[in-house]
Amino acid sequence: MNSTPANVYRPLGSTGLSCHPLGFGCYRIADGNSEHEAALRRYLDRGGNLIDTSANYTDGQSEILVGKVLRSYTRENAIVVTKAGYIQGQNMKLALTQSFPEVVKYGEGLWHCIHPEFLETQLFNSSQRMQLDVIDVFLLHNPEYYLNHQAHFRTPGEEDHREFYRRIGQAFTFLEQKVKEGKIRWYGISSNNFGLPRSDPTMTSVHRCLEEAEAVSPEHHFRVVQLPMNLYETGGALELNNEGLSVLDFCDRRGLAVLLNRPLNAFRGNQMLRLADFTSPGQNPPGKKELDELLRPLRELEDDLVKQLNTPLLEGHNSGLSDLLERLVPQVKSADHWEQIAGRYVVGPVQQWLQTLRHTQQGNPIWDNWVEQFLQLINPLLEAIERFLQAQQQPLSDGIRKRLLQAGYPETENSLSQVAMGILISLNGVSCVLNGMRRLAYVEDALGALHSPEVNALSVLQNFSRQL
Repeated sequence: MNSTPANVYRPLGSTGLSCHPLGFGCYRIADGNSEHEAALRRYLDRGGNLIDTSANYTDGQSEILVGKVLRSYTRENAIVVTKAGYIQGQNMKLALTQSFPEVVKYGEGLWHCIHPEFLETQLFNSSQRMQLDVIDVFLLHNPEYYLNHQAHFRTPGEEDHREFYRRIGQAFTFLEQKVKEGKIRWYGISSNNFGLPRSDPTMTSVHRCLEEAEAVSPEHHFRVVQLPMNLYETGGALELNNEGLSVLDFCDRRGLAVLLNRPLNAFRGNQMLRLADFTSPGQNPPGKKELDELLRPLRELEDDLVKQLNTPLLEGHNSGLSDLLERLVPQVKSADHWEQIAGRYVVGPVQQWLQTLRHTQQGNPIWDNWVEQFLQLINPLLEAIERFLQAQQQPLSDGIRKRLLQAGYPETENSLSQVAMGILISLNGVSCVLNGMRRLAYVEDALGALHSPEVNALSVLQNFSRQL
């Protein structure tokens, strides 16, 4: 049931569409995950109406889930944004069999292309996966890979930029034709480089992109830009890189919608900062005692395995899984790092071990009973370890909250993530803030950002940036 007041919705630039100030980012959602599906449905049921996905998000599984969910809703109640440009996964197989022009071979397993011949395949595949006759907004996905690739060899000059914008103009010509054919309504660009200083040779200029669109047609449909912005990456609001204006001010004057991504994942130096609370503010992070308590049920289960079957858990290791986790977890840098570590050093070896024992213990009721207990235990344990690692970051979150107070943000009971999103929502020129909401709790937390204190958001960002 939509309980969102009508005055919450805001114009999506000059498209004539109205969007919720918070969009559902689909970067890590995938078909077949019931939690992801439940979260997307909750977002739509609570009045959200902008879904942002891409052809390469979870290799097409993101779009498939979006299409599946939308079949339960009135089409007019959802604004669907998707993107194209990456050649990975399925697209890599396609590119190896079908030679596309102007491919940027950025790295092993990562190519990029915005040539019309490639975009044609992407638009068709996206429409099929989502089962949509028309896509509301179709974005070129990080076309700056061309300039970034050139920067590997030399500093990109004006000749490189002319070629870059020629390619964008060529793509816009194709997209205008797709608008005429009724395949898409509006188009635009998602670029990580929109907010860079003008002095950066890889900066993507909204102004020059708009000039390319105007050269294609006075009645062009280039209406949406997307870029990352958060408390630490403020270029879209503070860098005067478009005719003396910031991206937000320039787009506001020219009727372009602005979607902001990565509101809670800030990159500073070589570190990724998660702008969120993980425990109660000011609470000491858990330590060895709490980790031992988390691992205690697994230790007891491992002891039973040795006693009953004289079989160690994780054969080939000097000790059991609980001992491995006790050594491994304190070395993990963050919860995001844990996802990579767990897959390689925990999940993979455990799956291999289980497969081996299923053959040797087939039909053994003691083994069957033990495995059932283990499978019930292991996933909640891995999730608990993820929360344990997240809690280690709370002192950093407390420091960010303190700097916000010094920057003029009032004391509030809102979570840090709600504060971080609320500031962005309040910026003039922002149409929608995209947030990854893979879990129901994330949806509810994000919607709470709508009730953040009223502040001069630009002033807070300026003051916060001066402290860095």
